[in-house]
Amino acid sequence: MRLPPDPAVDAAEPLVSPVSSHNEWDPLEEIIVGRLDGVTIPSDHPVVSCNLPPWAARLHRRVGGFRYPRVLTERARQELDQFVALLQSLGITVRRPDAADHRRRFRTPDWSSRGFGNTCPRDSMLVIGDEIIETPMAWPCRHFETHTYRSILKDYFRRGARWTAAPKPQLIGELFKEGFRAPGADEPMRYLLTEFEPVFDAADFVRAGRDLFVTRSNVTNGMGIQWLRRHLGPAYRIHEIESRCRAPMHIDTTFLPLAPGKVLVNPEYVDPDRLPDVLRSWDILIAPEPDPIDERLLRITSMCGKWLSMNVLMIDEKRVIAERHHTGMLRALEGWGFEPIPCDLLHYSPFGGSFHCATLDVRRRGALESYFD
Repeated sequence: MRLPPDPAVDAAEPLVSPVSSHNEWDPLEEIIVGRLDGVTIPSDHPVVSCNLPPWAARLHRRVGGFRYPRVLTERARQELDQFVALLQSLGITVRRPDAADHRRRFRTPDWSSRGFGNTCPRDSMLVIGDEIIETPMAWPCRHFETHTYRSILKDYFRRGARWTAAPKPQLIGELFKEGFRAPGADEPMRYLLTEFEPVFDAADFVRAGRDLFVTRSNVTNGMGIQWLRRHLGPAYRIHEIESRCRAPMHIDTTFLPLAPGKVLVNPEYVDPDRLPDVLRSWDILIAPEPDPIDERLLRITSMCGKWLSMNVLMIDEKRVIAERHHTGMLRALEGWGFEPIPCDLLHYSPFGGSFHCATLDVRRRGALESYFD
């Protein structure tokens, strides 16, 4: 039965979506920044421990599910507040998720877990144009993470954004290879995940208009990539970046487009000669060796490895926020023609990353383009 037209709706002004972001470099207007409130050490699970060194995995099995100590959270919170203030001083609208008790246990029909946090919105949501997609994450402790963003998502939807959720995964034993061991340097690549169901983190994708780039990883499987490829349809192309990382998770310390024709790559993880053919006309910017971290507590608690120096955030095609500690990266960016804005976020690494990981760019001023035709 067809409903009669609603004059109130028909007379309303067309909605203009507050969500509109097609790449990593158009002028930034609105962004979501994560929170540290209630952040909890991820509950023990093979999908968490497989990305840790063996000694760290053993320690994690003992402390998973407990609160992070204040000695870690307080310094990170100070730096995060300064980062938010910097974004606002640049005229960028900043949105934040709701605070939550992530140590609270939750259940599905198959398993139970405590949470983790909402420190990295880049992982759980993917923005493609005017659409924001909740991703099917492989970490059980992150299964309901987007609930803390629901007030923001509902606001965006009411104002005209498209809001999609990928199929919620079961995360049962069939998805994870029993007895998995990360491959050694001379062994063929292998991953923890099977193809039982689609799973992916948004942070395994980066955008360049009609072209997306992805790394397969221990949180993103082939079915997850295929789900997104089918969902987006022929208007977009998804290219896989071959990573040499033995415990891959998230592309933004491996491969990050910075501007039209310029992409930053990790020389330890990427062979420039094996990049997709569409990048042949682009400048391949080789990331310099990161500056060493002297602070022992930070070295042993970071979830992300040394290449967080690459985890920068473009404000536009020229300006880029980068970690103040990594002077080698700041000098390299300047040499490549960018205008680096130094900022401190070094102590955020125990909670999942740096500037790119800690944010989700919701609106950038620019249209959908193809940069490889």
